[in-house]
Amino acid sequence: MTTILDQLRAMTVVVADTGEVEAVKAHAPVDCTTNPSLVLGALKDPASEDLVAREIEAGQKAGLSPAAVCDALTVAVGTELAALVPGRVSTEVDACLSFDTDASVTRARNIIADYDARGVNKDRILIKLASTWEGIRAAEVLQGEGIDCNLTLLFSLAQAVACADAGAFLISPFVGRITDWYKKAENVETYTPDEDPGVKSVRRIYSYYKANAIDTVVMGASFRSTEQIKALAGCDRLTIAPKLLDQLDSETGTLPRVLSPDSAGEIARIEMDEKTFRWDMNSDAMATEKLAEGIRNFDADHKKLIALIADRMA
Repeated sequence: MTTILDQLRAMTVVVADTGEVEAVKAHAPVDCTTNPSLVLGALKDPASEDLVAREIEAGQKAGLSPAAVCDALTVAVGTELAALVPGRVSTEVDACLSFDTDASVTRARNIIADYDARGVNKDRILIKLASTWEGIRAAEVLQGEGIDCNLTLLFSLAQAVACADAGAFLISPFVGRITDWYKKAENVETYTPDEDPGVKSVRRIYSYYKANAIDTVVMGASFRSTEQIKALAGCDRLTIAPKLLDQLDSETGTLPRVLSPDSAGEIARIEMDEKTFRWDMNSDAMATEKLAEGIRNFDADHKKLIALIADRMA
């Protein structure tokens, strides 16, 4: 009997939520997605030691700052991953730029230029941006230049609607982090898959997109359990950590398809402008808090990464 992971792959594009080379080799995903936390893991991964040493040495010879070496290392890791997967590698714009549209666009262009210099075409890369109003506007500019974007730290339908209106290639709604917030707020230890707030959020976004013929890809992310993953079987894409991929690969049985464009029904298109976006986010305590927390945490990991590189350079 085929495994749950094999069945999932038959209906959903599976993405590896890791920057570790050996994990990607083991699971052979279509795409990879990274963020500062995952690049930190790659920095500590023995399989990436030669790459890290090479980038640090090159940066020292060129007189680069630790921050500039960090930027180069991130793209170097992405370049190595691009050689292992047939699809896309997501690479994140610095979280500290999440409220600066122009700086985010400039940083994204530099990332693409660095990849190009390493022989990786822009059609193999997704630029990751936080789903702030400013990040979404940056994505709109970049999409107009043919640079596809992955809008991350997405917790609400308001964010999803704005991303779709901006023509974003892909969104990453964070299932587990939504569930974490509601568990604490409602003092609940666990939810059934159908009642899980994170699962319900992605299902709602998926249905809205399909009902309105929106091309933006929905990629569920930040899973806490295989049950959450199975409850979204049929979603366009799912980015899954290696530990959960292992669990899915060791489990057999029948995996029913839950999401399908044909079952979306009719849902009215929502009109979204900046005022409405900011009000809807302000009205949603979970989305506001988790977005802010996610930006802070990504920025903290980015600073840790720079500090580790500075130590190595010293």
